[in-house]
Order: sequence, then structure tokens, then C-alpha cells
Amino acid sequence: MTRADITDLIVEIIADIDDEADFDNLDPEKPLRDQLDLDSMDFLDIVMELRKRYKIQIPEEDYPQLATLNSCATYLEPMLKDV
Repeated sequence: MTRADITDLIVEIIADIDDEADFDNLDPEKPLRDQLDLDSMDFLDIVMELRKRYKIQIPEEDYPQLATLNSCATYLEPMLKDV
């Protein structure tokens, strides 16, 4: 899976969680929570969906690495490279 695929995957998961999310002006360098008004439960839903779809275990101490769209792609790329 490429970085672009991973980015699309994260956007898709967020859209499934929050059908009112506005991705038009999404800055991949800014925190997703601030831009999309995601709360902690939404964030956990994203993590759980990654676990369900791809069997990825993300330790709680790594959650800050998933703050932005770009940091999500960077963190997940090695885990999803063979998918």
C-alpha cells in the first residue's frame, strides 16, 4: 500500500465515523482532531477500525504519531507496505 493509499484509507475511515466531516480544506500537516472536530472516542474508533481491517496493533503510547494525516501515513506505511 502506498502513502497515497494510506491517506485515502484514513480519510475513508474518518468519513465512515463522521459523515459530516469536511475534507475540502484538510491540511495534511495539521492535527486531524482540530480540523475535523474529532473527539477521543472518534480517534479510538479510527484505531479500532485499523485493527479490524488490517490486524494492526497500535499501542496507546504511539497515538500521538497519528495526529496528522501525514504522520498517520508515515507511521502506518511500514505496517501496510505488503497489503
